[in-house]
Amino acid sequence: LIALALPLAASAQAQKDDAKAKEDIAAHRVIAAAHEKAAKCLESGKSEKECHAHLAAECKTVAIGRYCGMRHRH
Repeated sequence: LIALALPLAASAQAQKDDAKAKEDIAAHRVIAAAHEKAAKCLESGKSEKECHAHLAAECKTVAIGRYCGMRHRH
């Protein structure tokens, strides 16, 4: 019975780890897209203050820090 429980527990943990990895990948893509938009905003001649405000708004749920750091909720 224990021999069966261990593989099942390992499989469940692997699925949980895989879901977490996919969530992290998606968060990095959101952050990267927000930074790309901020770069285009700055290139367009808008003020740094305005572009950073948009960046902060877009990253609010996935990143940390004032300027949408590439570190997220680990």
